[in-house]
Amino acid sequence: MRHFLFDIIFTVVCFFIAAWWGYSHGGISGVLLAIGVTAILAVMEVSLSFDNSVVNASILKGWNDFWKKIFLTVGMLVAVFGMRLVFPIVIVAITANLGMLEVVDLALNNPTQYSQHLNAHHAEISAFGGMFLLLVFLNFLFGDKDIHWFTWLESRLVRFSKVDAMSVFIALVVLMISMSWVDEAKESAVLLAGVWGVLVYLGVSVLSALLEGEADADEVVCDAKGNPITNTTGVSPTILKGGMAGFLYLEVLDASFSFDGVIGAFAITNDVVIIMLGLAIGAMFVRSMTIYLVEKGTLSEFVYLEHGAHYAIGALAIIMLLSTKFHVPEIITGLIGVAFIALSLYNSIQYNKKMLIERI
Repeated sequence: MRHFLFDIIFTVVCFFIAAWWGYSHGGISGVLLAIGVTAILAVMEVSLSFDNSVVNASILKGWNDFWKKIFLTVGMLVAVFGMRLVFPIVIVAITANLGMLEVVDLALNNPTQYSQHLNAHHAEISAFGGMFLLLVFLNFLFGDKDIHWFTWLESRLVRFSKVDAMSVFIALVVLMISMSWVDEAKESAVLLAGVWGVLVYLGVSVLSALLEGEADADEVVCDAKGNPITNTTGVSPTILKGGMAGFLYLEVLDASFSFDGVIGAFAITNDVVIIMLGLAIGAMFVRSMTIYLVEKGTLSEFVYLEHGAHYAIGALAIIMLLSTKFHVPEIITGLIGVAFIALSLYNSIQYNKKMLIERI
C-alpha cells in the first residue's frame, strides 16, 4: 500500500480539481461529468501503459537509489506536464504556425479546434512513436535470452542476435510497407516522422555507448543488492545501470507510449484540463507500479512477464503504424496489451509449478 499512498492522495487532489473545473463550466452535472471522464481516462492510461511499467522495471532494477528518485520526481514532471500537456501544445503551435500562448488560449477556450489541429497530425505522431516502440520490441526479440516464452519462434531468432543491424533493417522494412496505406498527401511527413523515431532510438544508444567509455559491453550488471541482472532488454549495460543515458531512454520510451493515449483521450473529451488530470493520475500509478515491480522482484518471480510486456509493445507499435490510416479503438489496444500480460502471468505460474514438481 505504501507504494501507492502518494498516488491515492494525488488522485483525490486531481478529482477535487476536476470537480471544481466541472462546476465552473456546468454546475452539478458538470462536476459528475468531469469526475467520471477523469476516472475513465485514468483507467485507460493505466491499461495502455501497464506493459510500459514492466519494461521500465526490467531496466530500473539495476539503478541506484539516486537515479530511481530522479525517475520518480523529474521523470514524473516530464511525463505528466511535458508529454501530457506541453508536447501537444508544441505540436499544434508548430504545425498550425501559432504562438504558444495562442495555442494555450485555443486549448482552454476552443478545445474542439485545438483537438482538430492535433488530430490532423495523428499520423506523423503515430509513425514516430510506433517506430521507436517497434525497435524496443525487435531488440528484445532478437536478444540472447536464457528463457524463451514462444520457444518455437524465439529459439530460431537467437541466431540473429549477433547481427547488430537486424532490428533497424526490419523496422525500416515495416516503415516502407506502412507507406502503402498512408494517404499520398501525407507520405513524406509520415516517412520523415518514422525515420526520426529510428534516429531517436539510435541516438539514445549512441549516447549510451559514449557514456559507457571503455567499459566492457558484456560486463555483468547487478541490482541494488548485488545480484547479477540478465540483460534481455536489448539495451546497453550503461542504460541498465542508470545515469543520464538510462533516464533519457526511459523518458523517450514513456513519451512513445503517451502519444497514443493523448490522441485517444480526445475521442472521449475535448477538455484539455480533464485530459491532463486523467492521464496524470494514470501516469502516477504506472510510475509506482514500476517501483513496486522492482522492489518486490516480480520480474524474477514471473519469468514470462517481461516477455508479455514486450510482445504487447510490439502489438502497440504495429497498431500505431496502422493508425496512420485506419482508426483503431483504444479499447482494442488496451485489451491486446492486457491479454499478453495475462497470458504471460498464467504461463509464468505454470512454469513455477513445473519447476517445483521437478525439484521434488
